[in-house]
This record gives sequence, C-alpha cells and structure tokens, in this order.
Amino acid sequence: MHACPWQLGYCSPQTFGIPLFQVIANDRAYKQLQEAVKKSRRLCLEVEATVTRFRAQRQKRSPMGRSGGLVPCEVFPEEPLYPAFLDNSSWSQRRGAMSVDSITDLSDNTSKLLEALQLSHPHELDPRRSLGKKKMLSLNPITWQVPRIVDRCCKHIETHGLQTVGIFRVGSSKKRVQQLREEFDRGLDVFLDEHQSVHDVAALLKEFLRDMPDSLIPRELYTAFLSTASMEGPAQLAALQLLLFLLPPCHSDTLHRLLRFLSEVARHAESSWGPDGQEIPGNKMTVSNLATIFGPNILQKEKPGEKDAGAMNFEDSTAIILVLQRLIEHYQTLFTVSPEMQRDVLRRLFQTD
Repeated sequence: MHACPWQLGYCSPQTFGIPLFQVIANDRAYKQLQEAVKKSRRLCLEVEATVTRFRAQRQKRSPMGRSGGLVPCEVFPEEPLYPAFLDNSSWSQRRGAMSVDSITDLSDNTSKLLEALQLSHPHELDPRRSLGKKKMLSLNPITWQVPRIVDRCCKHIETHGLQTVGIFRVGSSKKRVQQLREEFDRGLDVFLDEHQSVHDVAALLKEFLRDMPDSLIPRELYTAFLSTASMEGPAQLAALQLLLFLLPPCHSDTLHRLLRFLSEVARHAESSWGPDGQEIPGNKMTVSNLATIFGPNILQKEKPGEKDAGAMNFEDSTAIILVLQRLIEHYQTLFTVSPEMQRDVLRRLFQTD
C-alpha cells in the first residue's frame, strides 16, 4: 500500500509544519524519484528482453542445432548478432496535457502577461482555441503547485464523503490521523481509498492547514483581507481579487484547490432525491459552516504556538467567516482574470519597456 523512494536521500520528505513552498519542493523531488525508479525498471525489462532475444538468435544459429546435426547456413537470414535496444526517445516523452516548466518557453508577450499575473494553462493561450472568443485566463502559476496531501485529501472526500453528515465536525480517530500524518512525513506514497475513514482524512486536512508556519493567506495580508468584510457587492469582490493577485503562486494554487473543494462540499449540504425516489442525505455543511471551521486555519494573525495565537476577538472572528464565505461562493470569478485586465496589464508592461 505504501512505497518509499526516499532511501536515495536527496531531501527531507517532511510535509507537516514546514513552509508551503518547501512542501511543494519535497513533492516535486518525490515525483522525480518515482519517475527515475520507473525509468530504471523499464530499462531493466527492456535489457532483459533484448538479452533473451539475443540468446535465442545465437541458439538458432548454432551449427549443431537442437538435434545435434549440421544446419545449412543459408537457412538463417543475415541478421546482426547484437542487442537491438528500443529507441529511448520514447522515455522522455511526457504523457497527458501540455505543461510549461519555464516561463521563458512562452512567447514574449505571453511571458510578460503570465509573469505579471502568475497565470498558467498555456493551452488557454492557443489562438486557434480562442479565435473570435473573449477568452478568460485563470489566476494560477505556470506549474500547478498544490501539495500532494491537500489534493489527495480533497479527492478522497469528493469521492467518498460528500454525503457524510457532519463532515469536518464529527470526531476522528486521533491514532489513525497520527499514523497518516507520520506516513506523509516519512515520504510514503499514501493512498487514500474507500477503506480510510472520511472523518480521519478531513481531520488530516485541517491539521495540515492549521500547522503551516506560513498560513495559506499570508499574515502580511491578514488585515487587508479582513477589511473587505465591511464592503459589499462588486467593490468587495474587486478588492478580494486584487488581494488574491498578491498571493505567492503555491498559496494561490492551494487556496484555489481548497475553495473549489469546499464549494463542492457545500453543494451537497441539503438532502436531495435520487432518480428512484430515494432520499440522498445532505452533509449539513453549508458555506457558513465551512467558513466557520476553515476560516481560522486559513486566515491566521499569529503563528501556531505563539502567544495569543488561539485568541481572537469577536470582530475578527466574524470578519474571517464572512470573508471566507465570499471566497467560497465566488472563487471561480475571483480566480479569473478578465480580458480587460489582461489588455490593461499588457499595455502597462509595454509602456514600461
């Protein structure tokens, strides 16, 4: 169930209690080690298959043959007796969607825009796709930077827990959560399947966010985000979007993934009816309930463990809940850059050249 490629010892596999950018770096090193192991295994299999074919060719060309009699040379075609290795060009090919690892791989104009707005998804920039359309770009960095633990926890609950009543509120097994935490911290490839308790995975996700030394929304922006609670309507959303532009890429991506997940959980809060007339229970976790639980983990004024870190006045607590509600409800709009803003940024960039 678990595999650990960290014996090669390139870096620490730690996940909890370290800066988010370091978690991303550890995940990236983990992925590279996995790919190296897979490539090595594939190469070994190909070498083994080639040696087997080579031996078979030599046996067939033996003058004695299996029967011990002489075999005419013209029976065998003139084929070279050396290993014919597979073309290794396929090893470097990348499966899946196109990705850009360096901003310099993009065209100059696109590079400037992405660098200014921390955008990604180069396929969105294909002129053949957007010809004649008013294209919107999403607010994400060039490479998708979401910790493995966050994405796996979200996917597990999206698959197995959307109908679980009281998700994030019902207690979990501290022993099992601690075990999962230690496995992630040891660099194990932790697979969260249907056998894992949804409540344990939910608690693990909350612990990860709570223990981040640099909160998901940086503390430098704490007061600015809370100030948007007194705004209303389009002005509030515009202010929140501008603040989101200031987030480091890994924080922006992880927050976006979390908000998308919380929005999906809230969508299943109310009970519904299946096609056969059977009632499908809701999880009772409305946007307000989710904002109340996750707000203090995402917007933190003090670092975990510092004096008064757990203390919060009523005004701040209310503002945090309201702000996170708006982020959950409008995350799609907030993480999308309008064509008008794209043109404005490009114009300003050209003016500064």
